[in-house]
Amino acid sequence: MSPPGRGAARAEGVPEQVRALARPLAQDADLDELVRRCAGARFVCLGEASHGTHEYYEWRARLSRRLIADHGFTWIGVEGDWPDCWRLNQWVRGQAGQHLDARGALESFERWPTWMWANEEVAGFLDWLRAENARRSERDRVGFYGLDVYSLWDSLREIIAWLERNAPEALPAARQAWQCFVPYREDPHEYAWSTRLVPESCEADVVALLSEVRRRTLDGGDPEAFDAALNAMVAVDAERYYRTMVRGDRQSWNVRDEHMADTAALLSRHHGPGSRGLVWEHNSHVGDARATDMAGAGLVNVGQLLRERHAPDDVVLVGFASWAGTVIAAESWGAAEEVMPVPEARSGSHEDLLHRVLGGPAVFVLGPDRSGPWLSGRFGHRAIGVVYHPWREAGNYVPTRMGQRYDALLWFERTTALRPLHHERPPEEPELETEPTGF
Repeated sequence: MSPPGRGAARAEGVPEQVRALARPLAQDADLDELVRRCAGARFVCLGEASHGTHEYYEWRARLSRRLIADHGFTWIGVEGDWPDCWRLNQWVRGQAGQHLDARGALESFERWPTWMWANEEVAGFLDWLRAENARRSERDRVGFYGLDVYSLWDSLREIIAWLERNAPEALPAARQAWQCFVPYREDPHEYAWSTRLVPESCEADVVALLSEVRRRTLDGGDPEAFDAALNAMVAVDAERYYRTMVRGDRQSWNVRDEHMADTAALLSRHHGPGSRGLVWEHNSHVGDARATDMAGAGLVNVGQLLRERHAPDDVVLVGFASWAGTVIAAESWGAAEEVMPVPEARSGSHEDLLHRVLGGPAVFVLGPDRSGPWLSGRFGHRAIGVVYHPWREAGNYVPTRMGQRYDALLWFERTTALRPLHHERPPEEPELETEPTGF
């Protein structure tokens, strides 16, 4: 990433435009204008500048509650694994695990970093969602789903279990795919590295499996069949993702974001004509990649793909940002989580500009005119990953045209760390980084 231009915060006319667009953000009523902007959309994507900040999770949940309760949004897709989130989906819809509370239901999240979903903020929202669903008919209950692509072995297991119950004659295709992966001890990285050394893969087997499962499931209305179909889709895209990633090919990013956008489309279809959904992901996935230096590298993301595939009024992209505070992150991939300081934003960045002009939380809802010195200017915009080194801040800023990247922005002066439900378990073996939040 190239650094933000210094002096950007003093660009002529920028403070005036910021003041004209900003509205105070202190209570739920301050979201009214943003709620109206989102109410008619099919897809509302709600970002975060880190996966470890309380305020991002808290205000994303507040906005989501209003859109669900008052405006008919019926599904949420998050940056999580399909099998884990499917179990949560069953729990919030009153279909399984009802002896558990939300904290117990979130214990099933074991893939590092667990704090992304197993935290107090998400637990509070899920408790609310289950209570909201209990007041609704089965047909109108809100679903909670994982959009991500990492769960190769878990998804294969779920497919085989479904076929054993519902279509035993199709088991040979599933077992053939499973046997192809057996030598790699359920380690997707070991499998991927093997294909780098010997150009043979399990791609043909998992594609055959997907074709078989999709033929039997995707067009039906049975929720268990839909679960099987999505697990088959995950298996195909996960195999391709890991195989591409270990070759050092940055196109693995595109494999992942295309999968997440495709899954969002299937969820919209699954919930019926006119359904409306929320997407919870990092700003790196939510904010339109064409407004950043990602475009020059040939990379796309979920926000861009949804905008390209749907009418302008059908998609709303909401970013989050802050100036300083604390965050939950780790020093290396697979390491224990820590509460880390978030330094004051770099001079010349969007965050520095907003701090200098506003000095307090604000919400920006952007209209059709995205011109002007701030909205069209190209300044650095901070992105914190699950691996974070506060002393090396320069690489965390993405050159961004704010007016093109988002349709709205929630801004906070000082933020605090997320509250995990438990500490990370030490990994049995070192894990290979799988770039969950950017570069």
